[in-house]
Parts: sequence; structure tokens; C-alpha cells
Amino acid sequence: MSQSPLYLQIKRYIADQIDNGLWPVGHRITTEIELTKQFNVSRMTVNKAIRDLVTEGRLLRRPRLGTFVCAPDDKAESPLLDIRNIAKEVEQRGKTYSSKVIKQIALTADDAVAMKLGVMFGSHVFYSEIIHFEDKLPIQLEMRWVNAHYAPNYLEQDFSQMTPNQYLSENCPLSAIEHTVEAIVAGDAVRAALRLAVSEPCLLLNRRTWSDDKLVSTALLYHPGTRYKLSSKVLLS
Repeated sequence: MSQSPLYLQIKRYIADQIDNGLWPVGHRITTEIELTKQFNVSRMTVNKAIRDLVTEGRLLRRPRLGTFVCAPDDKAESPLLDIRNIAKEVEQRGKTYSSKVIKQIALTADDAVAMKLGVMFGSHVFYSEIIHFEDKLPIQLEMRWVNAHYAPNYLEQDFSQMTPNQYLSENCPLSAIEHTVEAIVAGDAVRAALRLAVSEPCLLLNRRTWSDDKLVSTALLYHPGTRYKLSSKVLLS
């Protein structure tokens, strides 16, 4: 073997298997244990090589199933400067959309929620928590708080049949949005919901939406960093 770091040699070996067509898209690659025996290295070294390729979008880890070769466009994508219905996005990519409603309840706003929604402490607000899937693989965990005054029928909606985005867009026409994005280390609950490996990155999109001059909702949208990306296009005059 060459004098380059061992993990880079293993990474190059895996990449060569993919580039030469020996491991096609969808192929489950050799397990970490088998690779440690093949190269006579530690599990940590193999894990580092695979982790790098996952981050680069060449491999996809599926907990309890293994690690698979990705297609170049396997990452789902959403526009950063716009709001689109995630169900429509998935269908436009030729995939199957589904969702799982975790919570859909009324809450009393604490300090944090009151600040997010611009309401008084103790105000009546609605909260929903939904996992969105693409081909049965989770691509977004949505935690949303809604001003009950502007969307009084929010809790009556069947969000297994329509998304909160669709309902709010139809009933509170969008006039302004605020987005911030950050990379985070996911907590246990988020990691379980999105089926993230322990070392897998997570993207968090903070979103607030207005209708006219009314702040209608605020949401935390968590995405698996290896399966999702955000993009923007700005026209310069």
C-alpha cells in the first residue's frame, strides 16, 4: 500500500469500486468489519473513510440495513429563498411522498414560543410535529408553532392528507419569509426520527412566515445532511 494515510487508501479503494462500476448505484458496500479484515486496520480507520464518502454524497448510511452507493442526485433539494410544498417537491422528483403526524395539539406559549411567534406569554398557540418521507426514507422533521388567532382551524386538519405548508398557504397567503440555516449535532429524538447515524450531519432550517403584516407561524425543519440540500438563485440586475 502507498504511504498516504490508511483511511485515504480505503476511501480511494471504495471510490474506485464505484467509479469502475463494480459497485453500482444502490449496491450495499462491504461492511466495516469486512473492510477492517481486508485492510488489516482498525474499525475507526474504516469508519473515517466511509464517513468522508457519506459527507461527499457518494454513500448513504441506512441504520440497520448497511451503507449504499448513491446516485449523484440522490440528495433531495429545496429552494432556500422560497417556500414549496414538500409533498409536491418529492412527487416532482418522481418519488413517493408520505408523512407521519407525531403531534397536533394546542399549547400555552412559554417565553421561547412567545418570542418566536411574537405573541404574549401564555397565549393560545397550536403545535404540530410531522416526519416527511421520500420513498419511505425520512427527509424532514417539521416542528411548527402556529398563531391560533390567524389559523383557528389548524388542529382540525388531517395532515396525513395535506401538509401544514399547503393549508397555511391557502388560508394565510404568504407575504414574507425569514430563513436561517445551521449545521447541528442532532439530539437523540431528532436522530431517531430521521434515522441518522451517530456521526451523520444534520441541517436545521429556522423559518418564520408572515401573511400581510401578521406573523402566522414559526418552524424548525430538520434534514439529514447526507440526503438533503438547500439551494438559492439570485438574479442580479
